[in-house]
Amino acid sequence: MESFESNEMNEMNENNENVNFQSRINLEPLKTSVDKIRYELGKVIVGQHKMVDQLIVSILANGHILLEGVPGVAKTLTAKLLSKSMALDFSRIQFTPDLMPSDIIGTSVFDLSKSSFEFKKGPVFSNFILIDEINRAPAKTQAALFEVMEERQITVDGNCYKMDEPFLVIATQNPIEQEGTYRLPEAQLDRFLFKINIDYPNLSEEIIILQKENELQDRNKMADVATVLSKSQIKEFQGILKQIIIEPNLIEYIAKVVLNTRENPFLYLGASPRASIAILNASKGFAAIKGRDFVTPEDIKEAAIPVLQHRVVVTPEREMEGISAAEIIKQIVDSVEIPR
Repeated sequence: MESFESNEMNEMNENNENVNFQSRINLEPLKTSVDKIRYELGKVIVGQHKMVDQLIVSILANGHILLEGVPGVAKTLTAKLLSKSMALDFSRIQFTPDLMPSDIIGTSVFDLSKSSFEFKKGPVFSNFILIDEINRAPAKTQAALFEVMEERQITVDGNCYKMDEPFLVIATQNPIEQEGTYRLPEAQLDRFLFKINIDYPNLSEEIIILQKENELQDRNKMADVATVLSKSQIKEFQGILKQIIIEPNLIEYIAKVVLNTRENPFLYLGASPRASIAILNASKGFAAIKGRDFVTPEDIKEAAIPVLQHRVVVTPEREMEGISAAEIIKQIVDSVEIPR
């Protein structure tokens, strides 16, 4: 009996020695950088902590961002602050109804000295692109972004021009009910990783905003924001994100959620496989910024609404009842059984 108990104890000790309770991926540099970005943005942005985390996850997942909100809620300021916190080439494009595709991607110009055409690159040739009021330009101009957002390249006159990595687009738009706006094509919306809605601040936040503005005097509100991430660090962190572990049953959970959007009677248009991949990558991002090297169901739930709400179309009947896409997605996520 003593020999059996002794052997059993030895086996348990050997098993415990083989278990590594520490993170299998060194996420400390990433977590430290995330905290620094939060701190820098917090110097100007009041509240909106969820939005800030979603912006950071988008960058780590190498995804484009769509910010929606009424005028005056600091959409453009947020994008500029985010760009300043990273050492990336920055370009801003103001979308207007008369903007042409060549104004974005560039055009071929005849060079008299060489008797040949030379391609002049447009403002989209940068690392971090801010497209302000993206829904003020017509569909012809929106279509110019399809290739560059998905494939991170541009084809002009048969020549292919690759974008420098990382390449990120952050676009702002006013609600489509605002005068002089166009609804973005579904194919273009599908290329944004997240759609982030910016709401009005509450009373206490509004007071803090006014106090900060009053204390500024003649100083630039962005002057104190420091650069905390280099181009190489962003590429490194994006590579680390791909190593985050996700169990097969959680991959199946993502697939079931997306499949439910295609079968849901409240939705006229469901999500595509691109949305499934987006949830996968975004959930890894939420896990990483929390210091975990594995995905949990909570990470997937956190990613689902910002990933899906702009990719699905609510049926006209439900839309007339005032039911939003976010509400339907939340019902879907809650109805799908969480794997154990």
